[in-house]
Amino acid sequence: MNIAVLGTGEVGQSLATGLAKAGHTVTLGSRTADNASAAEWAAGTGGRHGTFADAAASAEVIVNATSGLVSVEALTAAGADNLAGKVLVDVANPLDFSGGFPPRVATFDEGISLAEHIQRTFPDARVVKTLCTVNNAVMVDPARVPGTHNVFLSGDDRDAKKVTGGLLGDLGWTLDQIIDLGGLPTARPIEQNILMWLALSQALGTYDFNISVQRAD
Repeated sequence: MNIAVLGTGEVGQSLATGLAKAGHTVTLGSRTADNASAAEWAAGTGGRHGTFADAAASAEVIVNATSGLVSVEALTAAGADNLAGKVLVDVANPLDFSGGFPPRVATFDEGISLAEHIQRTFPDARVVKTLCTVNNAVMVDPARVPGTHNVFLSGDDRDAKKVTGGLLGDLGWTLDQIIDLGGLPTARPIEQNILMWLALSQALGTYDFNISVQRAD
């Protein structure tokens, strides 16, 4: 599958590498075609790199791994026509550090999540929210955390969630670990979870942890 990963930070490069190792053709997208981080990643993995628009144009699936506060700007640069009809996997957290640490989680019109904001801005894309509740290493290697733990899906398009679930499987997540929360409004609580995640990371002294949902029989 041709996949565009937009964003050249740790999250973007981890996901791009994980998806490439799983056998997908991955293009790492950035603001400029000569982005040094993207070029270095491509040289080291045999992948591709280009602008946001270059990456999105040829992709079947687009992964938004940009900073949450500029995600719409980045996706606008990718081009609405290049997003139309495609699965858009949003893993970003809209963290606002303008007031210092801890940050606040930005919300948008009417208190909606970033994922919903992206969907409203690009109505022809098929947005699915996932992976924003773990760090980039666990995203692509869930076995780093022993035992049973979970990852979540939110989205309005059933087929898009199926495709996204398949990609999660390629990264090592099992069907039992994936919990479909329902429609895209359920992205609101999982985006807010980042504040708990930050507190836990400080308390535990590590980023290698995750949430386990235990249900009584």
